Amino acid sequence: MTLTAYPVEALLVVDVQTAFVTGPGAVPGADRLLDRTAALIAGARAGGALVVHVQNDGPPGADCEPHTPGWELHHRVEPGPAEVVIRKVRDDSFEGTSLNGLLTDAGVRSLAVCGMMSEMCVQATARTALARGYRVVLPYDAHATHDIPAAPGIADAVPAATVSRVAAWALSREADTTIPASAVTFTSPPARSHPGPS
Repeated sequence: MTLTAYPVEALLVVDVQTAFVTGPGAVPGADRLLDRTAALIAGARAGGALVVHVQNDGPPGADCEPHTPGWELHHRVEPGPAEVVIRKVRDDSFEGTSLNGLLTDAGVRSLAVCGMMSEMCVQATARTALARGYRVVLPYDAHATHDIPAAPGIADAVPAATVSRVAAWALSREADTTIPASAVTFTSPPARSHPGPS
């Protein structure tokens, strides 16, 4: 289902970390993804929206193991009440973090999600946001993942673009997944004066 685009009050930038956008571990089309996510961040800042950078803490030896070069966020963070970093250890950015409280305290009711990986952390985060009552935009050109390798005797390889499309399609009955990053607009969240989504 195609929903009408509307201004959103927060941007979640999920796992845009050095290990996933540079070097041999970069997702296909990493430069394009970075252009789109940078534009979304700039738009959110200009519109007064809340910007949340979500940073994955991988296990020891992982490309995104905390405090290793690959773990670092690619985009510069402007510290302050309107731009924060939340660290997570699960796919879902809400699980075991302060994300929902942060959004609720700001009065956020709508948000955009971008980043990586489409079928894992991006989809899990967007699905929970929907379940908690937030309106969600998932710009189709602002999330990415890796190719799924072939499984001999089971399935052929699946290109990354197809994986991303299927991940978004699974959310399309409830979220707006058909607009590009360039069409997303932002507005300031209202003052926290009433209960938000739970």
